[in-house]
Amino acid sequence: MLDDPQAGCVELRFGHSVRLSPAGEIALEDYARVLTRARHAEAVPDAAQPAAIAGVHLCVPEDASATACDDIEGFAREMQPPSEGGGLGWN
Repeated sequence: MLDDPQAGCVELRFGHSVRLSPAGEIALEDYARVLTRARHAEAVPDAAQPAAIAGVHLCVPEDASATACDDIEGFAREMQPPSEGGGLGWN
């Protein structure tokens, strides 16, 4: 997690990037904003993987505890669509 004390912002970086649909990205931002009581939350794209999210930028969060950050990352992982070819192999 990187802090910017001048702006009161925090950037939460995930352990591994996640791929989200546009709706999933909005849900992640809303979840992070509400959970941390931040003024604004924005998904941070992964520079190495343009279609992936590396974390969330939080503007003036009231709760940026390790527990809240773990919850946000867990929520992001749950929002990932199933990978192709990951099924049982039968229809």
